[in-house]
Amino acid sequence: MGMLTIGAFARACRLSPKALRLYDELDLLRPARVDPDTGYRYYAAEQLEQARLVAWLRRLGMPLAEIRQVCRVHDSDSTAAAREIRAYWARVEAETAVRRDLAAFLVDHLTADSSESGRDTMMLELRYSAHSDTGRVRPANQDTAYAGTRLLAVADGFGPAGAPASSAAVEALRFLDTDEIPAGGILNVLEDAVRCAAQAVRDVADGNDDIGTTLTALLWTGSRLALVHIGDSRAYLLRDGELFRITHDHTMVQSMVDEGRLTAEEAGSHPQRALLLKALTGGNADTLPDLRLHDAHPGDRYLLCSDGLSAVVPEERIRDLLASCPAPQTTVESLVAAANDAGGPDNVSCVVADLLAAAA
Repeated sequence: MGMLTIGAFARACRLSPKALRLYDELDLLRPARVDPDTGYRYYAAEQLEQARLVAWLRRLGMPLAEIRQVCRVHDSDSTAAAREIRAYWARVEAETAVRRDLAAFLVDHLTADSSESGRDTMMLELRYSAHSDTGRVRPANQDTAYAGTRLLAVADGFGPAGAPASSAAVEALRFLDTDEIPAGGILNVLEDAVRCAAQAVRDVADGNDDIGTTLTALLWTGSRLALVHIGDSRAYLLRDGELFRITHDHTMVQSMVDEGRLTAEEAGSHPQRALLLKALTGGNADTLPDLRLHDAHPGDRYLLCSDGLSAVVPEERIRDLLASCPAPQTTVESLVAAANDAGGPDNVSCVVADLLAAAA
């Protein structure tokens, strides 16, 4: 097959002539020949594969700069090009998940008042315990754990002032344990509280981006638990004997798992498994945390923990300890002991809270 005119090429690859002219200007898809007198563009049949790839990627919504990179890689290594596309789509799904969670949060927030009269009026209360331990290796404890009648929180500090950073982040939330939350105002209250926590960390770090902390907290609203999460500390729910992780690690290895570049087993031993993509740090601008609402069921048990537990104690063992220890205090002690029995390479902090029917 000889040269194709821009019109014929456009029909074959399903890109408009206008798009082809733009991609020529952007050095994304150059024509094989341009008539020196008329400026008319001609394309070789061999360019159809690249043009169709560009068309498909545009339908995915990929930005032109990233399409250029995929095409450049594709010329020499189609497998590498596939990895680029997989990584892009993993980012899209992650961003969509954040927006989906916020949308669900808003729906719950806006319908709470109208649905409250139809909800089960059983009064529930939290029974809780928190424990933090230095571990067997670290010289000092940079974690902070807190449990109160409405607020549960774990923060894992890092850097030369990690302990003050984690303490400042949790302290900035402690007003939630005592102040009355305005009806229908939980979303605004949480947003303001995390902003205050971020500023408190920046004040401690004094502009040093190497100082910061994770933050995972649950706020009891009387009928639901509201979750705030940033970093790689975790929140788990034990319900009817099943353990569910309700947070998503903001780490490099978790993003690689999401993109299909690592298995969960490989991530557990990866040398960069502690590298955070999101945290409250001294030099960052406002970083959006994950926000979610969870309906409460009598008998639910929640665990918040730093990675000093989750990195060394398998989830199956965590589930067994949560299911077998009746009181929150003995449970947190058993979880910390399990981490130390596994070598205790890091500080370990745990908060355990049970949702129980309030005494009459």
